[in-house]
Amino acid sequence: MRWRTFILLMVCLSLGACFPKGGKQGGLLSWFTRKEAPLPEAQLQQLVERARKHFEKGYYELAEKDFEEIRDRYPDTPYALWAELKLADCKFFAERYLEAAVLYEEFEKLHPTNEAIPYVIYQIGTSYYRMMLSPDRDQTNTKKAIEAYERLIHTFPQSPYVQEARRRIARARERLAQHEFYVARYYYRTKRYRGAYYRLLYLLENYPETATAQKARPLVQAYYQKALEETRALAEGRLKDYWGKPYP
Repeated sequence: MRWRTFILLMVCLSLGACFPKGGKQGGLLSWFTRKEAPLPEAQLQQLVERARKHFEKGYYELAEKDFEEIRDRYPDTPYALWAELKLADCKFFAERYLEAAVLYEEFEKLHPTNEAIPYVIYQIGTSYYRMMLSPDRDQTNTKKAIEAYERLIHTFPQSPYVQEARRRIARARERLAQHEFYVARYYYRTKRYRGAYYRLLYLLENYPETATAQKARPLVQAYYQKALEETRALAEGRLKDYWGKPYP
C-alpha cells in the first residue's frame, strides 16, 4: 500500500508540473499539446493568400505590407517577383500614380525580359496618363504617357493593350494641341504676336489631325499679319519694352 501511495503522489506531482500557475502551458503535458510549427512553404502560401485577399478587397495598404513581406522574406521564390509587381499595382489602384510609375519603371529595368513587361509598360503610360494636367498647365506627364504607349506599340504590336494605348495617345495629343493653342492665344492677348504666330504654326505642324488644329487654322492669317506688324515695329524702334525703352 505504501508503494501505491508513493506512486500516486509522484503522478500527482508530475501532473501538477504540467499546469503551472496562471494557466500557461508548460511542463510535461506541453509535449503532448504543442502544435507543430508550419513549414516555410505553408507560411508562404498563407501569406500569399492573405495578400491576394487584401488586394482584391481594395485594402491596398494592408496588401502592400504583405507583398513587401513576401518580397523580403522569400526572395528566392517566384512569388518575390510577383510581389514586386503587385506592390506597383497597389500604388496604382490607390491612385498614387507617381509612386506606381516609379515602381513599374524599376520592375522593367530589373526584369526586361519578363513576360509581364507589356503590361508594365502599359501601366507606366497609364500612370502618367492619369496625372495629365489641364491645357493651361505643364504637359510633362502627357508627353511621358505618349512615350510609354508608343514604346508599347512599337515593341509589342500584338499586345492586347495596344488598341487602348492608341486611343489614349490620340487623347493625349489633343491635350498637347490644346496647350499650344492656349499659349498662342495668351501671347496674342498680351500683344506678343510673333510668339503667338509661331506657337500656332507649331500646333499645326505637330498635331495636324487634332480637333484643336481645325480651330487654329482660320486664325493663321490674322496672327501672321500681327506678327508682321510687330516685326516692322521692332525694326523701326517703335516697339517698347516693359521699361518703355525700344527693343534692341
